[in-house]
Amino acid sequence: MTKQIVFAITLLITLGVFTYTTLRVISFFRFTRPAFPVRDFGKRFGVMMKVAFGQTKIFRRPVIGFFHALVFWGFCIIIFGSLEMVIDGLTGTERVLKVLGPVYSIIMASGDIFALLVAISILIFLTRRIFFHIKRFDGIEMKKMTHVDANIALSIILLLMVSLLAMNTGYIEYKTITGEASVGVFPVSTFISHFITNGHANNYRILYEASWWSHILLIFLFANLLPYSKHFHVFMSVPNVFLSRLDPLGKLPNMDNITREVKLMLDPNTAFAAPSGDTPPERFGVKDAEDASWKNYFDSLACTQCGRCTSVCPANITGKKLSPRKVIMDLRSRMNEKGPLMVKNGRDFNDNRSLLRDFISGEELWACTTCNACAKECPININHPTLIVDMRRYLVMEEASAPKDIKALFSNIENNGAPWQYSAEDRMNWAKDLVMNVK
Repeated sequence: MTKQIVFAITLLITLGVFTYTTLRVISFFRFTRPAFPVRDFGKRFGVMMKVAFGQTKIFRRPVIGFFHALVFWGFCIIIFGSLEMVIDGLTGTERVLKVLGPVYSIIMASGDIFALLVAISILIFLTRRIFFHIKRFDGIEMKKMTHVDANIALSIILLLMVSLLAMNTGYIEYKTITGEASVGVFPVSTFISHFITNGHANNYRILYEASWWSHILLIFLFANLLPYSKHFHVFMSVPNVFLSRLDPLGKLPNMDNITREVKLMLDPNTAFAAPSGDTPPERFGVKDAEDASWKNYFDSLACTQCGRCTSVCPANITGKKLSPRKVIMDLRSRMNEKGPLMVKNGRDFNDNRSLLRDFISGEELWACTTCNACAKECPININHPTLIVDMRRYLVMEEASAPKDIKALFSNIENNGAPWQYSAEDRMNWAKDLVMNVK
């Protein structure tokens, strides 16, 4: 009974902290702008199964992608055992899901095998991060704390797998020595138990209990660390893929307020009507975090910071300052900075800082070629160009700020109706001396 009380208190604290964090993040979403309507659920489910659960984009780097997929699939299987532990902790039962019969044995065997595979994968990840210089792990946005954060998260996952194997090993040996029937199949833990001899039943019981508590407490700790970590994508990546833009990558969304104004201008009944003063004019484009859409902010929370986007960006490869990963990370950082202040003081709060310039420079934005290589490579379907283009729209439409060549293009369109500096009357001058041979 004492175990159940302690577990219940621990679970309530965990859920309380997690709920507070979740509500805090949700409160920031109300300051963002609308995005596309979420429909075509069948198509979205297909994309989610292919990209998120199938890990298809991860396999573009087949070796390291395979190990990452093992970690993801391992978590999908092991979560069933974690759910069972929560039920056991609250009710005082042991292996409560054994009522599933053969299915239970398959799940436990899969979890036991994946625990070893995930542990091996995590050791490979840690080795690459600590001892190898992987170029895409570096960048101006990748601070020292970012690397520490990644190493801590990976270490916790490793400890989770070790504690799970130790728990299963202690369970098997205890049941074997006492002559009690064990429930489930644990191939890896059974193999490990062959190397442990001459132990007392009580020692294995202690090993089982200590590993059980270590494992479940690490889960509770990890769950509450994730929202403040790059590994928040453990929760956010699957729904982010489900909420992907379904339009072709090269299609940029129109600005609804501009489209509406143009339609009003083309309508003879409203073209000369006096503007309504009831609603303040909307900001064109994105200057600060609250100008971004909810999907842009969702992308920033789901970002794995893997650097695959930046590693294929032609602007970054040629030495320009643009890093698509940095743009997405900066949006999350800016919302973390300003979001609490807007919650306290309202959406119109101004701290004399902004996402544009204080976090992201115009030089970065104008380096983007909108080739969409970053969006195509992203393993969780983040669409970087939509945010970059919206920030450039603000620069052009609100500040008339753009590189000189683009300003010249705008001027030519305004004056000549074309991107070139020649008037409409001179457009066919190139053909006046041509001899036409018509047979």
